[in-house]
Amino acid sequence: MPTWNRLSSLIRKEFIQITRDPRTLAMTFIMPVVMMFLLGYAATNDVRNIALVVLDQDQTPASRQLIDAYRVADYFVVERRVASEQELREAIDHNLARAGLIIPPGYGRALAGWNSAQVAFVLDGSDPTVASTALAAAQLIGQAQATELTVERLQARGQTVLATQPIEVRTIVWFNPALINAYYMVPAMIGIILQYLTTMLTATSIVRERERGTIEQLIVTPLRSWELIVGKLTPYVLIAFLNTIEVLTIGVLLFEVPIQGDLGLLLLLTALFLVTTLGIGLLISSIANTQQEAMLTTTFTLLPSIFLSGFFFPLAAMPVWLQIISYAIPLRYFLIIARGIVLKGVGMTALWPEVLALSLFALVVMSAAILRFRKSLD
Repeated sequence: MPTWNRLSSLIRKEFIQITRDPRTLAMTFIMPVVMMFLLGYAATNDVRNIALVVLDQDQTPASRQLIDAYRVADYFVVERRVASEQELREAIDHNLARAGLIIPPGYGRALAGWNSAQVAFVLDGSDPTVASTALAAAQLIGQAQATELTVERLQARGQTVLATQPIEVRTIVWFNPALINAYYMVPAMIGIILQYLTTMLTATSIVRERERGTIEQLIVTPLRSWELIVGKLTPYVLIAFLNTIEVLTIGVLLFEVPIQGDLGLLLLLTALFLVTTLGIGLLISSIANTQQEAMLTTTFTLLPSIFLSGFFFPLAAMPVWLQIISYAIPLRYFLIIARGIVLKGVGMTALWPEVLALSLFALVVMSAAILRFRKSLD
């Protein structure tokens, strides 16, 4: 029997087996949607609407002007006003607010007398991300108010204000001018979803054959080892590409992520990344004895990829020894490729180091998986 006939029979058999488990098949396509919603909306460092409690002990137009400055900013929402520092403390202790603004008596009088006035801004530091954002925003709003008052005082005295500053810094943000977090997360979601789904489906599929005893039936057929591997993996490659298109479609339609680069190049390099993830799944299938063990091992391999690839946290902020370990994470290179093509619109000229590293990983991992798989069949 020709090779293609043997392969097509095995691929057809694998597709039939997949469709016999509709719940798993449905989860394969529902999971990317759920992950996109959760990570696209929830996984963000853009902190907004921080609950603010206000203790205004001055009750003057000047104090109300300062409160309005914090209210109109996107960073704070004035949840309540309190009458004492004890109430302010209780509000923060009971998580009713993350920050507190204390305006002392005499604030308006000090400003009217052209003197300096001080206010207190209390922060809940139990969440460093929120606290650091609130601290920076509070300082910026305070500086803006101080600058506005300085200009008003100079104009009231009849003094001229410099029309231009000695140094003017104009900031320009490339690739993501609005600094929208979803633009950064959505391309990375392709790598996370592909690694998890392809690795898990490949590993559990082969282990399931072993559990049911049908792997022995495949071994005694005229199928060669490489034909058995290709036939088993082909359906999951097709599913993975459908997942890729699904994620990109959701990203463009829902999150309005612009694809600046070549979509064909992105799919081609995605296929290269798939060789690595499928090889990892094949390795797990040769080690695991049960489907549960295969799923746990898949989850275990996914955790380092999430935390050491630059998906959530910048690599430059990690200790040097963790940065060195991250070079052994294939997802690290694919994230650079995906974000580079989608956001920056770059091509092979800029991405060749990552493509070379990913090719090396694909060759090593798949070769090791095939050798291990052959031994497990013996």
